[in-house]
Amino acid sequence: MDKITQQFKVDNVSEFKLKDHDPEFSGKFSKDMSIEILTELKVEMEQLQEKLYAANKHSLLIIFQAMDAAGKDSAIKHTMSGLNPQGCQVFSFKQPNMEELDHDFLWRHSKALPERGRIGIHNRSHYENVLVCRVHPEYVLNERIPSISSIGDVDDDFWNRRYESIREFERHISESGTVIIKFFLNVSKEEQKKRFLERIEDPLKHWKFSSADIDERRKWDNYMDVYEKAIIETSVEHAPWYVIPADKKWFTRIAVSKVIIDTMNSIKLDLQEITDEETAKLKECRALLKEE
Repeated sequence: MDKITQQFKVDNVSEFKLKDHDPEFSGKFSKDMSIEILTELKVEMEQLQEKLYAANKHSLLIIFQAMDAAGKDSAIKHTMSGLNPQGCQVFSFKQPNMEELDHDFLWRHSKALPERGRIGIHNRSHYENVLVCRVHPEYVLNERIPSISSIGDVDDDFWNRRYESIREFERHISESGTVIIKFFLNVSKEEQKKRFLERIEDPLKHWKFSSADIDERRKWDNYMDVYEKAIIETSVEHAPWYVIPADKKWFTRIAVSKVIIDTMNSIKLDLQEITDEETAKLKECRALLKEE
């Protein structure tokens, strides 16, 4: 368990290749063990959340990115189920609406950042602007950027500037007290096919499937390229990426939980010490209550 966080953290970007990461990996763990392990991890995460909220100095931003059917929703559901909803916010980002397109691409994500003491979970994020938009550069035209008048203007320089904007955005919020964790749930193409078929064959899962999912699946190699590029360009110590095996959902939940717990343990969450005067008042209040 102790090595999970370092095992999946992207450290050496110069040697990073997405193909080197096995989507089926589960190590020494088994599905039978997973329920007990997750229960223990939930208890620990709940205690850390309480300290984060009480300290009120840092916030935690957890980003989930993945291909369709990789298990983002279930990972959020099962790993965060023990948290106090009052200290947790979940945002699922869809295609930007007209109001959002009237602002820069980071605007709607900046608005959704967690307050101090809270945990923010972004199901998809500002990274969509260097992922799906890079596979579909025509989407950039909807942003009505003055310097972009045609798809031909969406060149390498444009993407390099966008990566830089993301790095600067994350650097700024990190320096302001937001601790960032970025997860790429690494599902295999074969497992995605299996999950798509399950969605088609189960009436209760039809809502999860769209024919557009098949169109995007045909661009699988393109997506792997842009994910790899985005991870290389934006993986830094204050905003690290973790590539989590996603073919076995039960292991994905264990790995995600362990990374979050290790990250929270690394934050200085010491509660503010009270003064002698405040201590005396507490003793006085205690005595009054005992006398009732």
